[in-house]
Amino acid sequence: MKIFSLFVFSSLLFTQIMKADIILGVVPQQSPLKLFKIWKPVAKYLSEEIGEKVHFKTEKSIKVFSEKLYQGKYDLAYMNALQFVLVNTNYKYEALVRSDKLIRGILVMRKSDSLSKYQGQKLRILFPSPVAFAATILMKYDLLEKYNIDLQTIKNARYVNSHDSVYRGIARGLGDIGGGIERTFAYKDNQPLHKKIKIVHTSTGYPTHPFAVRKTVSKKVKDKLKKALLNMPKYLLQKLNMKRLKEVKNSDYLSVEKLAKKLNISVE
Repeated sequence: MKIFSLFVFSSLLFTQIMKADIILGVVPQQSPLKLFKIWKPVAKYLSEEIGEKVHFKTEKSIKVFSEKLYQGKYDLAYMNALQFVLVNTNYKYEALVRSDKLIRGILVMRKSDSLSKYQGQKLRILFPSPVAFAATILMKYDLLEKYNIDLQTIKNARYVNSHDSVYRGIARGLGDIGGGIERTFAYKDNQPLHKKIKIVHTSTGYPTHPFAVRKTVSKKVKDKLKKALLNMPKYLLQKLNMKRLKEVKNSDYLSVEKLAKKLNISVE
């Protein structure tokens, strides 16, 4: 009887170890509090659909999120396109789905300003993070290539942790121009700022943020996650400011990988 009881206990313990919880990491384009309100219902939905506990996790800044991502701290992650191609240099991830729209970076200024006003003058630039793809990397490239902004000025840009912080900073006059993306600029919480700031440039479109799983996640769980994401209810998609999710492959991000190589960008 003791041997049988020990066997049952050991089996239960083994099952608990094997059935580890899923950590959903989300890149902090907004404050952690805002993201918690948006993504907590998504984590709950995924938990119910796949039969495993999914825990929402984000960080205080995009930089910290990137560091955790590259360390393989998340089982399922919603990351930007650049982070996805960089993370595949160490911890391999597989892209599952993404929004059916392309992502475009934007440059914003106060409504009374224009880029021509700063020709030959020092320009104060705000970006959310050194590793934000569309909001930072694409905007740096366009400022240099299309607007002939001095490279040293671009290098002296301030990083303010989130897209929301960029928009508020420009509205308050803490910077002259800032980088963001169309989707976060359109968020309901940011719409009051539209009275003070405007979009002055929009980039070429690239594949948007993928939901990707670590290769260590079992095929069974991976397939359940993909199915749940593709069937996500409309009310949850609206919370994420998305209309539809589509299946995606790693090869769909080759254009981003080529851009990263061209700009000599690698994991720091």
